Amino acid sequence: MTGKTAPPAKKPAPAVAKKKAVPALKGKTASKEEAAPKEEAAPKEEAAPKEEAAPAPATEEPPAPEHPLEQPPVPRDKPAPIAKEAGAEVTPMPAEGSPAPPAEPSASAPEPKLEKPREEPPSCPLSLAVEEVSENSFTLTWKALEQMGRAGLDGYVVEICKDGSSDWKAVNQEPFLSTRYTIPNLSSGDKIHVRVMAVSASGASVPATLEQPVLIREILQLPKIRMPRHLRETYIRRVGDAVNIMIPFQGKPQPEVTWTKGGQPLDINRINIRNTARDTIFYIRQAQRGDSGKYELTVQINGAEDKATLDIQVVEPPGPPQNLKLVDVWGFNVALEWTPPADNGNSEIKGYRVQKSDKKSGKWFTVLERCTRTSCTISDLIIGNTYSFRVFSENICGLSDSAAIASGVAYIEKTKTTYQPEKIPQRDMMEPPKFTQPLTDRTTTRGYSTHLFCSVRGFPQPKIIWLKNQMEIREDPKYIALIDQGVCSLEIRKPGPFDGGVYTCKAVNPLGEASVDCRLDVK
Repeated sequence: MTGKTAPPAKKPAPAVAKKKAVPALKGKTASKEEAAPKEEAAPKEEAAPKEEAAPAPATEEPPAPEHPLEQPPVPRDKPAPIAKEAGAEVTPMPAEGSPAPPAEPSASAPEPKLEKPREEPPSCPLSLAVEEVSENSFTLTWKALEQMGRAGLDGYVVEICKDGSSDWKAVNQEPFLSTRYTIPNLSSGDKIHVRVMAVSASGASVPATLEQPVLIREILQLPKIRMPRHLRETYIRRVGDAVNIMIPFQGKPQPEVTWTKGGQPLDINRINIRNTARDTIFYIRQAQRGDSGKYELTVQINGAEDKATLDIQVVEPPGPPQNLKLVDVWGFNVALEWTPPADNGNSEIKGYRVQKSDKKSGKWFTVLERCTRTSCTISDLIIGNTYSFRVFSENICGLSDSAAIASGVAYIEKTKTTYQPEKIPQRDMMEPPKFTQPLTDRTTTRGYSTHLFCSVRGFPQPKIIWLKNQMEIREDPKYIALIDQGVCSLEIRKPGPFDGGVYTCKAVNPLGEASVDCRLDVK
């Protein structure tokens, strides 16, 4: 074989090797990636473990000669040898016509275990703020959570840390549910970082932290008394009542409270004083009139002070009026007078109540209420009765316990009177006749009776004369003349054509005469 023929014989071998080696590598990769059994690499995956069980020793390839050697031709009925690379696994190909080995089932991946959903911890507390700071403590407040989670809320935990340190310490031993907490036993001048966490069965929330540390020092506040509105006026109580007054004030540090009356300390045997950091309580178990007066309250801090005055008035019912007497009795009336009571009950007298009693019934009836004067007149008494009188004084507590009774009694006598008729002067009533309503012209129908009317006045009563066509009508049954209360009437019964004409009514008395006329037409 010449050098020219060797190369063509050498070319097909590596081509076959490359074509068969590639499926072998692909088969190994497919087994790791769990390839489907339809691929050609499935039978090769079965043979792969056998090869791994007894692997062939790796052979080093000799260096290629400068001139390639001639290789015998590969017979067509035998498969060409496959080049084996170092470290590569070779899977034998099945012979032609032989059945393919069964595909090895791919290794199933392990099923993932179902884990229970983890419960979320509660949300962070809201609006954390400092409410109050004193010389050895401070108070925190915050708002409730937005979300508490399924497990609910066990409470809150408060932790503190000094400025410059990272050591957080819990202040409360067990969780609590209040949204307000006071951290005590701190040193004045320290700067304290603080945070609050919500705790439940599912864990702790994200802590709510103050942006700036809290400086432990007492905030100075000037003293000020906040006198209630109803105590700015005179505080009135009855004798025997309890006096219990609370007056709030403000100031930091806690102010010094002092009570005095007229510049003198109070009698602790009668008056109890209890002071707190925010108010003072003034208490008297049973008030007496001697407890009345003005009390001075002083609240002082290091020279700064505020003052207020409490005016207490202890009152009781007044005494009865004095020197009640009957001044006069006339007709149906009685006049009384008295003087104010000796004891007004430590209150202004608002008036007097006057009562009367008649001897027959013996019952007392009120005649006047709230009479502001020390005298009065009682009227409309009944003739023949004998009356007694009494007077009560009245102040803000009410009526006096007893009344002043008049020493005498008032007897209303029957007065003897004689009837004397009043003399009425005689009035001159004389008057000549005068017609107040004249006659009026009329038209009547033949055969129907008709009337003529007029009215006249005069004293003495005038005489009435009727005329027809200036002729006096005398006793004629056709005519009926009447006069009643000054109204004159003439009835003409069933007049005919000859009854028409001028009719005249004449009134005559000693002082004169008067007349009126009218025309009557008969159709």
